[in-house]
Amino acid sequence: MNDKKKNISLENVQIDLFATAAGVQTIDSPVKLKILSVLREHEQSFDEIVKLTGKAKSTVSAHLKTMVQNGIIGSKIDPEDARKKIFYIKSEYIGKLYREKLQDDINCYIERYINSENDPFEFFRLIFLTIRVSLLTQGIDVDPILQEAGIRVGEVLYDKVADPSLDKFLANISKFWKTHSLGTIELKSAEPLAINVYDCFECSGLPYLGRPACAFDSGILKTLFKAHYNHETTVKETECYAMGNKNCSFLINRI
Repeated sequence: MNDKKKNISLENVQIDLFATAAGVQTIDSPVKLKILSVLREHEQSFDEIVKLTGKAKSTVSAHLKTMVQNGIIGSKIDPEDARKKIFYIKSEYIGKLYREKLQDDINCYIERYINSENDPFEFFRLIFLTIRVSLLTQGIDVDPILQEAGIRVGEVLYDKVADPSLDKFLANISKFWKTHSLGTIELKSAEPLAINVYDCFECSGLPYLGRPACAFDSGILKTLFKAHYNHETTVKETECYAMGNKNCSFLINRI
């Protein structure tokens, strides 16, 4: 297969993810991807989009209409000509996936389970990651659900790990994570408070997303530290396997 054919194959399986007010939207149409790549550089008029994409006006018009309806892009009146519109991206670009890469990842999960001598933990890890990846490709954002589940777990877990001493509290959390195969926790810094998680159950097998993916862990940690400090607390994931990092990292702050 020559390079040109390889490029076409990759283009056909690329999936771009955008966060809109209605939820995550997936784009896998080569024409839509081309239009969005043009709009990422700068807002453009309809005529400019047609020129830069090299597509027919009717084709561009149809794709623009669909993406406006889905909340991915927006339009406004051209200040220099009220008869024309300017188009721009109004949603948040999350990242991209490749169908072939996703299938490779799922195959790796299956092989990992087979080589684990039927370890039940690896089986549930396989199910969790496969379902999550499949939902992502369908444009379903499960992060709010996972975070809410994490919050509920944190509420039940707090009494088991609570301690007035921050050091002991962190040690108890670390022990729980390790005992239940959620990963290995290490203190990254005391001020500001930040922790690293290695071999994270939630995301270490996910493909590259370009954004944090540990909504479940974030929900647990937010609830635990809110209870510990008796104060509203934020948990921000600054590093993640799904961002290409070698671990996950959470920054914890009292509001």
